[in-house]
Amino acid sequence: MASLPFSCSSVLGLKIHPNPTTMAPFVTSIKSPLGPSKSAFLQRGFSLRSPNLPRFASKARSFGVFARAATEKSVHDFTVKDIDGKDVALSKFKGKALLIVNVASKCGLTSSNYSELTHIYEKYKTQGLEILAFPCNQFGGQEPGSNPEIKQFACTRYKAEFPIFDKVDVNGPSTAPVYQFLKSSAGGFLGDLIKWNFEKFLVDKNGKVVERYQPTTSPFQIEKDIQKLLAA
Repeated sequence: MASLPFSCSSVLGLKIHPNPTTMAPFVTSIKSPLGPSKSAFLQRGFSLRSPNLPRFASKARSFGVFARAATEKSVHDFTVKDIDGKDVALSKFKGKALLIVNVASKCGLTSSNYSELTHIYEKYKTQGLEILAFPCNQFGGQEPGSNPEIKQFACTRYKAEFPIFDKVDVNGPSTAPVYQFLKSSAGGFLGDLIKWNFEKFLVDKNGKVVERYQPTTSPFQIEKDIQKLLAA
């Protein structure tokens, strides 16, 4: 799905009610196929080694096993529902770089992320980038609306033309299968939990996760990583 089945011709003056949450992001300098990155996470097989974080050591050692198992699959193996309830096989995005984001309409990060995501998509969609947005209401209840309401919000306020999908859970027993795969492919410092709205996964043209970014990392901050992936 190259774009949503609608176009946005105007911007309505909708008001966002931010609910900013204090977050303590973990940032480290890492190495990946994309070169040095300020992502808080690393791709498959990352082994966390820090004398200051001993309690994570066992989880880090076991993570490699799960990560290697995850490499047997790719994002392209999953089918999801779009915002209108229609099945979408993610295999249709083979050969494209993907930025996958869990979004929310009433978060303190909403305005900056939606604005920058829209800009990034317009700039790189003809070069092979797709942004896949998955609404989620698990963080502060900040995506409470129905699918039609979410669709209208994204269109009218931000003219979002990238694909938006059905509202999903990204943590817990009802986690969407595609998010189970994403998290197992790129574990974070606190395990595989998604920490907040607007956490991001960068996926290569073969459907493999190459980077994971904390919620406070803006789309503009990862633009160079996107450029490298598109050029690969």
